Amino acid sequence: MDWGMKNRMARLFQKDGRTMFLPIDHGYFQGPTRRLEKPGETAAPLLPYADGLFVTRGVLRNAIDPACEVPVILRVSGGTSVIGADLANEEITTDIEEVIRLNAAAVGVSVFVGTDYERQSLMNLAKMVNACERYGIPVMAVTAVGKELEKRDARYLALCCRIAAELGARVVKTYWCENFEKVVGGCPVPVIMAGGPKVNDRGVMEFVRDGMDRGACGVNLGRNIWQHEFPLAMMKALSAIIHADASVDEALAIFTAVKNDSGS
Repeated sequence: MDWGMKNRMARLFQKDGRTMFLPIDHGYFQGPTRRLEKPGETAAPLLPYADGLFVTRGVLRNAIDPACEVPVILRVSGGTSVIGADLANEEITTDIEEVIRLNAAAVGVSVFVGTDYERQSLMNLAKMVNACERYGIPVMAVTAVGKELEKRDARYLALCCRIAAELGARVVKTYWCENFEKVVGGCPVPVIMAGGPKVNDRGVMEFVRDGMDRGACGVNLGRNIWQHEFPLAMMKALSAIIHADASVDEALAIFTAVKNDSGS
């Protein structure tokens, strides 16, 4: 691994080897998602507590302060919408020159293993790895699921993560599941957890705590933070689990203290 790649990875993963990415890329297929209608305003108070910002080039250009020091993971796959025929039918939307021009620390590409577009999405990943490796830019594979693949068990997710790593992804984002250690144990690159649908406060803290205990290196959580009534309190509580090994009860205490102190 060359110096540039090591430097970018070190910016994304803190000295403890862990990370907390804040994704605000949902609009690329959902449109103006609730509480993400103005993504720059939503993200601004949370960015000081994020280790990385997962975002599309359009939102980055138009809504994020260029003075932002949080490293950017640039989403570079897309081309479908929630009203389209198949969310898995993605292509690469952003070329390597644009990635460099926007000073991205990494890029993110979705893969849809087990769908009709499995090969297409895996080749999207491989082609982006080929382009980014030349410039020392890590690629994060996002193990997305199509409409027909609602089952997210350890066997399926372990398969997705391992294939992504075999194709050259430097980081893999996947869903938490039961027996999550089987997913992490079969993947030779860092695994971070996606948030998925919004759940209650203890629920999100419990799955983050469990995933970290089973080998995850961090999270990429969006809706469970910025759709929360108290997003800053949730951000700080989850950061404590990731970077300070807080228990669920300790994280809940942090959440309550921040909520009561600032009404975040």
